[in-house]
Amino acid sequence: MKDILKNITALNSQAMKEAEELQKNFIKPLGSLGELERISIRLAGITGKPINKIRKKIICLFGADNGIYDEGVCSSPQEFTMKLMKVYAEKQNAGINILCRQAGAELKIFDLGVKNLSPCKNIITKKFLPNGTNSFLHERAMSYETAYEVINFGISVVKDAKNNGVDIIGTGEVGMANTSSACACIMAALKTFDENLIGRGAGLDDESFTRKKNVIIQALKFHEKNLTDPVNIISCVGGLDIAAMTGIFIGGAFYHVPIIIDGVISIAGALLAYKLEPLIGEYFFASHKSLEPAYKYAAEYMKLEPSLKLSMRLGEGTGCAIFMQIIDDALAIINNMGTFEEL
Repeated sequence: MKDILKNITALNSQAMKEAEELQKNFIKPLGSLGELERISIRLAGITGKPINKIRKKIICLFGADNGIYDEGVCSSPQEFTMKLMKVYAEKQNAGINILCRQAGAELKIFDLGVKNLSPCKNIITKKFLPNGTNSFLHERAMSYETAYEVINFGISVVKDAKNNGVDIIGTGEVGMANTSSACACIMAALKTFDENLIGRGAGLDDESFTRKKNVIIQALKFHEKNLTDPVNIISCVGGLDIAAMTGIFIGGAFYHVPIIIDGVISIAGALLAYKLEPLIGEYFFASHKSLEPAYKYAAEYMKLEPSLKLSMRLGEGTGCAIFMQIIDDALAIINNMGTFEEL
């Protein structure tokens, strides 16, 4: 990871300039396609080519259980993590399955540490912690070494994808109580104890919501002296899914593959990667504005403006699948629109 971070560069300005000049001649008022134009220009900067095509898309869905669940911060049974993973892999009729088919994207499912989930078809088993993380209210969620290893695994996923011709990657997750881990990571990265960043997750009642806020604040104070860098933040209060996605965002910048942020868990990984190297922020796109309040603070810190406002908070990478269709539209314009000279 350290060697890769040293070799991340800024976007290719020449390719971006060429993509911008191309669109100045199209049959439309200057800048009239707004975000669609900006997307294709930034893709040019990422790939180094003014004209791009997205032929192969994947969404990486990381499943992991969270020890903080034991502190009563989640309204759903923990076994839902395992059961949902089976739905994604076997029945293939969850939200992310449907939206991946709509977008023409392949769903790659990873078991990083889901309790009681046996190996099964269509799931890549990579159990770093078979029972998930520890409760970070009382101890580190995982060791520093495990956090570092899972980040490197995320980087390797991008490397393998690049070698297999993948043009774009979306980030998704599932894990009961992972909004608590994500919120704690975002608060630690932003150095705040402001409880306004903490949301209700899957829909806590008032009593449970108060408990969730208290648990996260107490945990951040308990670990405060160790929250010195992104790897330590993941080790202290993070999740395996957040660690892997941090690696995905790092890998995207190094291998020049655009990465899409989904919701609050995904943007926690993006923020931690950004804190390691701000240039990484040029290589990812914010798909939609999550209803979880911590998302807004993380996006503002990185000066990101999500393209879509759909009042979504499902996770799984669903926002990425929808945004992939927006990217298809952006590239259809730059690849096919006529010019004033032709007119």
